[in-house]
Amino acid sequence: MLGNLSENLTNTMKKLVGMSVIDKKTIKEIVKDIQRALIQSDVNIKLVLDLSKKIESRALEEEPPKGITPREYVITIIYEEMVNLLGSEAADLDINDRPYKILFLGLQGSGKTTTIGKLCRYLQKKGFNPAVVCTDTWRPAAYVQLKQLTEEMDVPLYGDPDNKDALDLAQKGLKEFKNRKVIIFDTAGRHKEESDLIAEMDKLDKIISPNEAILVIDGTIGQQAGEQARAFSQATDIGSIIITKLDGSAKGGGAMSAVAETGAPIKFIGTGERIDDFEQFDPERFISRLLGMGDIRSLIEKAEENINEDVAEKTMNNILTGKFTLMDMKNQFDMMNSMGPMQQVLNMIPGMGNKISKETSKMTEDKIEGYKVMMSSMTEEEMLNPKLIKQSRIQRIARGAGVDEDEVKELLKYFNNTKKTMKGLGKRGGRIRGGNMNRMLGHFMNR
Repeated sequence: MLGNLSENLTNTMKKLVGMSVIDKKTIKEIVKDIQRALIQSDVNIKLVLDLSKKIESRALEEEPPKGITPREYVITIIYEEMVNLLGSEAADLDINDRPYKILFLGLQGSGKTTTIGKLCRYLQKKGFNPAVVCTDTWRPAAYVQLKQLTEEMDVPLYGDPDNKDALDLAQKGLKEFKNRKVIIFDTAGRHKEESDLIAEMDKLDKIISPNEAILVIDGTIGQQAGEQARAFSQATDIGSIIITKLDGSAKGGGAMSAVAETGAPIKFIGTGERIDDFEQFDPERFISRLLGMGDIRSLIEKAEENINEDVAEKTMNNILTGKFTLMDMKNQFDMMNSMGPMQQVLNMIPGMGNKISKETSKMTEDKIEGYKVMMSSMTEEEMLNPKLIKQSRIQRIARGAGVDEDEVKELLKYFNNTKKTMKGLGKRGGRIRGGNMNRMLGHFMNR
């Protein structure tokens, strides 16, 4: 996430780890690397300088606690000060009233409507059944877009493309969903009649009386995000902020730090195009991933949310007993895919995020999809007993998948190598060590 910022900061941490001596010179060198990385990500220069001074003075003046090396303590200082830059605590929605009303605000093009869909999915995973009201009467496609998003997730929607009265739509939506636990209101983005928009926002606020007003900000605009947040907060009471489009954004660091300056809590971030590329913002976890330190807690949570426990247990038993099949491998692929883009998952594994490039992980995802297409051309008997797949069956599978026979052979070769690796893990009592996992990933990446 955040494009080159994560890569640059991770490289700085690796450089620090590799230094044999931690003295004044090395500390100043590391601080300069951090400065460069943050400025390139559009973080305000004054903020960067303040952060640098804090890191440098603490690293030079403070004595490491007993049992911690100077190197480890400098890493801790960098981590702590960067967390403080973005606010130290995670904040979630405190859904207690019924109905709990959420008012969405933002500029046109900020990703507001898409983010509503992502928040709906997030709430569904938390056990809530949200409903959506469309009061955006300015953008013709607003209702159609929301309808597409909500229908896919079985979320009820109230709106009327022929009704141009946003206030009337809000009142009718409230009545329609008065018995729902959570109601989300979409509003019009900013337009040339700014004064009209502000007046409309004020009236909508009075009618809806929201429990939470959420401002959606485009992460690609950098430091301007702070100005936007301040402008909206003057017009209405902003409870929290969602920053979108942080995946690969060169200005994402600027947007986040600028918003943090306003004092409004960042509650969620959008990290990709998929409906599930959305997460609660936790400064500690975020900075940990940004520095290449991983985020095992988030990885476990993602796994718990998306992985079928029965399938996972059966697959693990087959691994441990040496009965690993193509069906098990396909189940692994499906589970990996359900957790999100590979690069995001790798970023949560300590030391893995920067080892594999974005391009390589994308190639790997494409290869997995190709393997899954080939496996869909196999019979269940072949999936459970791959030894049956000889030349004639390879020919049939290749024709069915629309690929060359060599590609089917490559899949079988990868399966056999994976099975050998899995057998080795099974002999160790199922202990999946980092080195073995890395070798498995490396084998795949180098194919």
